[in-house]
Amino acid sequence: MPTGVALRDAREQLFDAAERILLRDGPSALTSRAVTTEAGCAKGVLHRHFADFDAFLAELVLDRIARLEARGEELRGTAGTGAVADNLAGALTGLFESVAVAIVALTISRDALRARLRDGRPSGVPLLTEATTAIAGYLAAERDLGRIAADADIDTLAPTLIGAAHLLFADRNGTPPQPAAVRRTVAAVIAGVLPDPQT
Repeated sequence: MPTGVALRDAREQLFDAAERILLRDGPSALTSRAVTTEAGCAKGVLHRHFADFDAFLAELVLDRIARLEARGEELRGTAGTGAVADNLAGALTGLFESVAVAIVALTISRDALRARLRDGRPSGVPLLTEATTAIAGYLAAERDLGRIAADADIDTLAPTLIGAAHLLFADRNGTPPQPAAVRRTVAAVIAGVLPDPQT
């Protein structure tokens, strides 16, 4: 690879390359050479921006967590509009149709990466924990608006929704679930806390 080619926003190009590899080939195919080859740059570029490959992977996960947290704010902003089940189904589909499932598999498969991420996030599975927080925030907003029962157990509902959706999308090589299947799952989980079945 030529070493004199300037990369615009090299970090983001490397992150995007890693995502493409994760989505196409899975976590086991993710190496520093694969990332730089996919990004079309010299291997040294990655090491110029990151201390080592695990540091790169940790920054990738943290960057995607930050994006997820921003999407959680957007989801909270939909409280009071549309149907609760539709809002949740859309948010869960957006999360799991992205690279999230592959990133979860990546963090589970790499001990060094998990240890590095634990420094700032001592519990839970990275990305899934933040997704659960985002869903809980949305459910709390809907509860405050009276569109979910006042006694709804959000601390149980949010991880249940995340777990159910993760299982629907977990087969990387299979066909993604149909939107109706995601909505049906969401509706089943939240059925007991909706004052109005049409909400």
